[in-house]
Amino acid sequence: MNLVRTLFAAVLALAFLVACAGPTPATYASQEPKLDLSQYFDGKLIGHGLFMDRSGEVKRRFVVTIQATWQGDTGTLDEDFVWSDGQRERRVWTLKPIPGEPGRWRGTAADVIGEAQGMVSGNSLNWTYRMKLPVDGRTYEVAFDDWMFLIDREVMLNRAVMSFWGVRVGEVLISFRKS
Repeated sequence: MNLVRTLFAAVLALAFLVACAGPTPATYASQEPKLDLSQYFDGKLIGHGLFMDRSGEVKRRFVVTIQATWQGDTGTLDEDFVWSDGQRERRVWTLKPIPGEPGRWRGTAADVIGEAQGMVSGNSLNWTYRMKLPVDGRTYEVAFDDWMFLIDREVMLNRAVMSFWGVRVGEVLISFRKS
């Protein structure tokens, strides 16, 4: 009888985990307009965003100006953030396609640990990466599950869920517009 209960509990736990699994990039493969990173992230973009804690309370807002350039198949996104509390922040991303893997990208930035791994599919881009995030004088390694969706040729929406040791700690929402 204990074996049956254990097996039942294992199957139930597995079913729960599968039910909690989110979409994959392939979910959006047929969505239009198709996202081409080198076309959308080219020139000047403006983003308006906010950070919410795990309860959904908005903690900070920001405006980010991005100057995006390409040299061959390597993109540089030079991001300047101005936060609602007056803090300024700069991040420079380098984006490169992964040879032989259509739709797959890698990205690096000074505060990203290792490389961000991304997949473009249809109108979407899903990035996963770990970032060094300073909070109240300490630095934490936070995981990001970052989704971008191209709405039309000028507008992209971005939702990044942040977790620490597997526990959701916050979310960033951004609306980008090409200048």
